[in-house]
Amino acid sequence: MRIHPRAVDGLTALVPTTVACLLGAEAAAQGWPPLDPLAWTLVALANLPLALRGGAPVTVLLLVHLSWIGYVGLGHWPVVDSPAAMVALYTVAATRPTRTTAACAALLGGTWVYAGVVSGCDTMVSVVGQAVGYPLVLWRFGHVARRSAELTVRLRAEQARRARHEVAVERVRIARELHDVVAHHMAIINIQAGLARFVLDTDARTAREALTAIGSAGGEALAELRRMLGLLRADGVDGTEEDSAATEPAPGLDRLEEMVERVRAGGVGVEVRVRGVPRTLSPGVQLCVYRVVQEALTNVLKHARGAHAVVELGYLPGELDVSVTDDGPDPATIPGPGGHGLIGMRERAKLYGGSIVVGPRREGGYGVHLTLPTPPPKQSARRGDAVAE
Repeated sequence: MRIHPRAVDGLTALVPTTVACLLGAEAAAQGWPPLDPLAWTLVALANLPLALRGGAPVTVLLLVHLSWIGYVGLGHWPVVDSPAAMVALYTVAATRPTRTTAACAALLGGTWVYAGVVSGCDTMVSVVGQAVGYPLVLWRFGHVARRSAELTVRLRAEQARRARHEVAVERVRIARELHDVVAHHMAIINIQAGLARFVLDTDARTAREALTAIGSAGGEALAELRRMLGLLRADGVDGTEEDSAATEPAPGLDRLEEMVERVRAGGVGVEVRVRGVPRTLSPGVQLCVYRVVQEALTNVLKHARGAHAVVELGYLPGELDVSVTDDGPDPATIPGPGGHGLIGMRERAKLYGGSIVVGPRREGGYGVHLTLPTPPPKQSARRGDAVAE
């Protein structure tokens, strides 16, 4: 759970304020004058502004030190407000450049020496040592925190850039595979058109069946083209990287068992289950399912070798339900949601209007659950029907 920065500042201000109240109540027991209403007001002004330190650290530091100087000038115990002053300096060092931090550190050191002089301290050497040592230590800690914050911002920007690049590369690879799917449909159309032309005058029934196949293949090809163009237009992706598998035929569910056998040979027991009545799916949907199952089983091989995995295909009305689960070890060893393979899973599911959930299971192991809409195949077009885009 992430806490809002203002809440963090408020909680931070609460700590030195509580310490100041406890020390203020003990002032008389330590031989110092008890705090009167004016002294308590100055204590509040030196501590409560720390709740605003994130937005105006230098202003808060000046207000804290002015209140502290006034409090010390009244002859009260200087230690009461020193924690607030140190927190204020650390905040400046963690958020502001070196020149500003140096001036604020000098202010803390000077106020510390002033408090020692006003209170008549007998060990001024110790006071001067503290006035130099504490600001330097706080300056160093703040500088380290600021550098860490800057490096974190750079790291996040680099991670975001790499994630965008991985999405682009994955989308190009998907588009190339969809190209194979569309090319398959075009080949079917070409063959059926030749058949229809050959038997048009001698076998009307065969010609009608060929034209029906042309209409069905053409509709599916147009749907795949729309998906592919929408994918490439999403972020202006320009495919520039070579893909060794670009010329291979796009795999489908008919090759699922072959892939499962390879995983079994790698040391993972895989069980394939089918729910419902299997039906013909478009090549693009088959490709999506194949790649998601392939990536999920690859992760089992990498991170849970020796585990048992279950691949389940559920043919439901209007959708296909796919799950890959395993009983592997601690799911913390599985790559996070920003991994390249999981990016590919999400992109494929989104491409076909589906959804995917990836994560650890309550009963142990890891799971991938994919849901894809699978509208029924189009019926043969009647004479006069137009192909709708």
